[in-house]
Amino acid sequence: MRLVLMADTHVPKRARDLPSQLWTAVDEADVVIHAGDWVHEPLLDVLESRAARLVGVYGNNDGPELRARLPEIARVELAGLRVAVVHETGPAAGRERRCADRFPDCDLLVFGHSHIPWDTEAPGGLRLLNPGSPTDRRRQPYATYLTAEISDGRLDEVVLHRLPRRT
Repeated sequence: MRLVLMADTHVPKRARDLPSQLWTAVDEADVVIHAGDWVHEPLLDVLESRAARLVGVYGNNDGPELRARLPEIARVELAGLRVAVVHETGPAAGRERRCADRFPDCDLLVFGHSHIPWDTEAPGGLRLLNPGSPTDRRRQPYATYLTAEISDGRLDEVVLHRLPRRT
């Protein structure tokens, strides 16, 4: 099962649209995960129409229209992997322990908010992934998103994709 993970798209405030490389990945994925801060409801509509399956949550910058359509926390099982998606996890210090306590029944937690890519493992084996942002790199050298594979309940081939700088 092929995954695309993104967060903090902030369309149209930070970019008019998602980068074409990311749209190609969306079209090829079995599941697309968006960890919040969409900002613009039409992006949700387009992702719903293009993704084979979409799992998304709202973020702190998402208004009432998006909050009416998306949960704060999503939980799904994908090819035997127990996945949770949330926008905010709090400060980086102590994140693994907090998230392991908050999501004890999960194998993978996908989150956003910081725009900073993150890939760690908490005590007990919970994997934490933040794909960064494909449109607003903030203090990061590149805008980013993640792809991964799930097979037999295992997460494999997690790849951080760096997008070309916009000129």
